[in-house]
Amino acid sequence: MDLIPCLFLVKHGSIDVFLMILVLLLGSSCFFSPVYGYDPLDPNGNITIRWDVLQENDDGTQDVRLSLVNYQLFRHVDAPGWKLSWTWPGDEVIWNILGAEATEQGNCSKFKGKQLPHCCEKEPVIIDLLPGAPYNQQVLNCCRGGVLTSMLQDPGKYVAAFQMHVGSAGGTDGGGSTTPRIPGNFSVGIPGYSCGEPFQVPPTKFNEDQGRRRTQAFATWNVTCSYSQFRASSAPTCCVSLSAFYNKTIVPCPQCSCACQGQPGSQCLNPGESPPVLQLQHNESPKPLVQCSHHMCPIQVHWHIKQSYTQYWRVKITVKNLNYVKNYSAWNLVVLHPNLRNVTQVFSFNYKPLNVYGNINDTGMFYGIQYYNDMLLQSGKNGNVQTEMLLHKDAGVFTFKEGWAFPRKISFNGEDCVMPSPDDYPRLPNAAHFDAHIASLLSLLLSFLLLAVLFS
Repeated sequence: MDLIPCLFLVKHGSIDVFLMILVLLLGSSCFFSPVYGYDPLDPNGNITIRWDVLQENDDGTQDVRLSLVNYQLFRHVDAPGWKLSWTWPGDEVIWNILGAEATEQGNCSKFKGKQLPHCCEKEPVIIDLLPGAPYNQQVLNCCRGGVLTSMLQDPGKYVAAFQMHVGSAGGTDGGGSTTPRIPGNFSVGIPGYSCGEPFQVPPTKFNEDQGRRRTQAFATWNVTCSYSQFRASSAPTCCVSLSAFYNKTIVPCPQCSCACQGQPGSQCLNPGESPPVLQLQHNESPKPLVQCSHHMCPIQVHWHIKQSYTQYWRVKITVKNLNYVKNYSAWNLVVLHPNLRNVTQVFSFNYKPLNVYGNINDTGMFYGIQYYNDMLLQSGKNGNVQTEMLLHKDAGVFTFKEGWAFPRKISFNGEDCVMPSPDDYPRLPNAAHFDAHIASLLSLLLSFLLLAVLFS
């Protein structure tokens, strides 16, 4: 519903009714109905938890394989990785697990014998094994420390999996009379993700014997987990600055893009100060400790129009890490610009176009070259990566006027960056234009003069 109809409903009411309804409208869809989990550059992106029942045993236990599949084009899961959890509907326990482990064993005092269950928690928390785990504890697609790459960046590592032997606590040997049921309340343990309820799908089919034979699970349930940047953080995590060869002005990141100096919860260090010794909790990412700046962002992206040729133009992109406590591995940069359909050559970075909407080719993903610059180091002398890009000028479309050569949108690791106002973009020196703020004042002045004439 639009704002005007909403206000029309209360136009003729009393002031008390107006205030009461206005409070209700603030939390309703009268003002806006944002779909926070939807990304227009990756409309079908999600992390899917797949629960495959591989076998039901005579003693009432089940062999279950869990898979986490990252169906997102460019958003990945960085260290410390995923922490999968759920809530059992009954008295189920995990007797054994391969490819992962539970963070807590829980209270298994009701069980007798030499072998106790691996986990007796009502709400177990499962984490991935680290690389180099013993071979007898591994399964396919395990043991990467919880890291999941995106589909485009590394198609071979966007799936994580582990296998469990689960049963009921009704018997001391796991032979309870109740067959384990599918749990609920799933979570991947990553900020910004929320998971739905399990729903049954056709059983998963597995390829065996080099693809010559196919087997299938007894039953399969899927859980869809969607990402929202608003859930992940209340403030942005990166910003964009701009410059061009034809103008001496360097447009900085907007003031307080990510935080303001002195704001509660924001930490920063001035140049020359040494970072304090950090005491990190296991499997937890440290809070950002950034270089003091007017924008206070951990990541700054700079877009510089470097040169113009007869048929081509050149852009330099620099990504700077201003965070003293984090390296960014397998980073990526997604750029929205209408001339990306004419990319001729990209230096020092990998590049893949994102053709999300058919023939519209105005979005691309940049990411580092493995073993060269795929790691963006913490703030310091080497805390930046950069590339240059050569683009062909599209006849009849290309122009340096009105900021056309600057990007429409930039995201770092799937997080939207704060862009400068278009009014502040570097302009051509020979462009006949009024300053935007002066133009606004003149427009306002003319409006007052017009009103004065009409009512005189």
